[in-house]
Amino acid sequence: MARPRAFDERTVLEQARDQFWATGYAGTRMDDIAAATGLGKGSLYGAFGDKGKLFHRVFGDWCTAVVEVAEDQLAGGPDAEALARLSGYVRLMAENTAADTERRGCLLAKGAAELSGQDPTVAARSAETMTALLTVLRTEISAAQRHGDIDSAADPERLAALLLTVVRGIEAVGKAGLAPKALRDVADTALAVLPVPEGRERLTP
Repeated sequence: MARPRAFDERTVLEQARDQFWATGYAGTRMDDIAAATGLGKGSLYGAFGDKGKLFHRVFGDWCTAVVEVAEDQLAGGPDAEALARLSGYVRLMAENTAADTERRGCLLAKGAAELSGQDPTVAARSAETMTALLTVLRTEISAAQRHGDIDSAADPERLAALLLTVVRGIEAVGKAGLAPKALRDVADTALAVLPVPEGRERLTP
């Protein structure tokens, strides 16, 4: 009979994630993961495989969480509140970045930048995550269009791509040191350029 694991898997994965997040994939050794988690390397290899497999696990979990945040903020609800949900999500991303005083950035962005060119698993998971985010944003934009808050003649796919680029760009320039007020201004400006139907007053939720 196999012996039960004497550690909490979720806690270990979070500790490993934080180590990769702090030092990057190339800058992290299994010795570092062992020190961060308090487990021997043998236990880590036995439970999660080599460094690459462990990173894929924490990277995948992070990507799932990124999409879940977007879905929690955006998915569902009446069309009348779609613009407010979009505004709330874009501003939340700006606030989260402004609050990242250590400038750690997003593990999705960091992992993709470091590994997408050489790791097909990371490249595929990154693309899958961006596609999922684009879908959630497009759905909300279409809902706002049905309610008349965004011009129905506008292409929801293009507007979704614009907002996704703004959200991900805010994270990048925030990590580079752009001031919190500027991050908030970027979010507000992106929302302000969403096209409204002719003759309709622009809402500012």
